[in-house]
Amino acid sequence: MNRVPMSNPTAALDIGAKLWSLCHVLRDDGVTYHQYLSELTYLLFLKMMKETGQEDRLTIWKKPAEDKPEMEQPGIRWDDLLAASAPTRLGLYKEMLLAYGLHSRGAVQAIYANANTFITKPATLTSLVTEIDKLDWYSVQRDDLGNVYEDLLERNATEKKSGAGQYFTPRPLIDSIVTLMQPQLGDVIQDPAAGTCGFLIAANNYLRAHNDFDSLSDAAQRLYRNKTFHGMELVQDTHRLALMNMLLHGIEGGVAYGDTLSDDYKQLPRPR
Repeated sequence: MNRVPMSNPTAALDIGAKLWSLCHVLRDDGVTYHQYLSELTYLLFLKMMKETGQEDRLTIWKKPAEDKPEMEQPGIRWDDLLAASAPTRLGLYKEMLLAYGLHSRGAVQAIYANANTFITKPATLTSLVTEIDKLDWYSVQRDDLGNVYEDLLERNATEKKSGAGQYFTPRPLIDSIVTLMQPQLGDVIQDPAAGTCGFLIAANNYLRAHNDFDSLSDAAQRLYRNKTFHGMELVQDTHRLALMNMLLHGIEGGVAYGDTLSDDYKQLPRPR
């Protein structure tokens, strides 16, 4: 997909506001703001994979027959969900959540692990899917997709009814702390209580603003994306939000699901 060459933060914020306004669609189903954000994450992940040309990651591994080895197969994609008839779309959506949670691998499986839907009416899902698809995604550069999601996280945290403030530190405070820490390329950066990865994202933004990434070799850029940032989050719903946030900022993996105060901490790398 061809995108506009310049960053467009205003368009990103506009899409974030429109996505947040869709939470009213779920009011009749008794869905809370936090549940809405989880539900939105399941749908947005599919849509973002299409928008960023990464749908080849949406695969599942299943046996074609009981006596056969597992084989990689295409999973359900955004256009499959969009093309389904309204009466069958909810069933297809539930099938997708189960398939990716049980039979996918890597970040896709982690995002959909133990996922379940709070949507009970086919018409509600149809409204969400069609409204998300109607948004002007062409106006947002790939690098701004992370800003769209961060805007949703911030809206959720500042909504008193969501109860989400417990894991969201205000962005100005995060940026101030990161600036004082002055992270450098080559550092291993950890957040043992990662929440939605606000600190790790801010560190990534700081490093990109203070270094010429275009001059780095392909190997150095892969090392940066895959080995620089590490974290751990105790709450599974928050963990999936963290993974989504990191992926949309171009950072792969690094955030484990576990309790830092238990032996899970051993999954985190030791300081160099």
